[in-house]
Amino acid sequence: MDHDDGQAQSEVVATRAAATRHGQELSDLVDRQSVTLESILAVLRSARLDDRAARTLATEIAASAMVAIRTETDQQRNLVLEPVVGAFARLQSDLRPLVRFGDLAVQFVEPPATGRALPGEVAHAARAIVRNAVLALVDSGESRRVRIQWDCDGLNLLIDIRDDGAGALTVHDDTLRPITERVSALDGRFTVSSTAGWGSELSVALPLDPPADPGPLAEAVSLSPRERDVLRLVASGARNRAIAADLGISENTVKFHVSNLLRKAGAATRSELAALGH
Repeated sequence: MDHDDGQAQSEVVATRAAATRHGQELSDLVDRQSVTLESILAVLRSARLDDRAARTLATEIAASAMVAIRTETDQQRNLVLEPVVGAFARLQSDLRPLVRFGDLAVQFVEPPATGRALPGEVAHAARAIVRNAVLALVDSGESRRVRIQWDCDGLNLLIDIRDDGAGALTVHDDTLRPITERVSALDGRFTVSSTAGWGSELSVALPLDPPADPGPLAEAVSLSPRERDVLRLVASGARNRAIAADLGISENTVKFHVSNLLRKAGAATRSELAALGH
């Protein structure tokens, strides 16, 4: 049963991970298409273009978006390192039609060329974060100017977005939920500072290195020598009776130690405790 429990738990974790990836991919598609549609609408509404020029440019924007969707794959995002300046240039390209023909004036402050290359996942998430923020500001209709800045401190990609809107945004605002989820998925930090009548500032820090793998449970928490012995045998798949015989103690004592180990490890099941023991 323990083996079956462990396999079932692994399947649940894999299913949740797949659902999370699917959700992110769907979110990516939605925000990309939202930017494309907003750009097309901005072009068609622009007083600076005649009808023919507006139709031509709108068609080009739509065609470019279709090509981008077809050529960008998850594998490319996850495996390729992007120079930080190049990743920022792609962001500017994504937003160029909206910035050029929309009502929102956007100032881009480029990162230093000497900044670390970004893992594909970080670069992709950073662009999605900025797109989501710009779309939220466009939808609110209260902002006229926004400043977008990227920087690197050696360990993190730092994103700063400031607007001149009503200054009513908070980190719990529903329009910012996609950003919160993105940042949380990468173990980053996200804060929002707002001043009524003066606008809001969104600050994001995305780690450039993955979090270190946790060490073995025996090194992560304080265990007695006997608890270490019990944990070793639990991790090997041994049952309470076999552990008791191996260590020369009663089954009730084994149960006591297993109970303590579950509490210290924060594990809900014996299978989870065995996995942590490895």
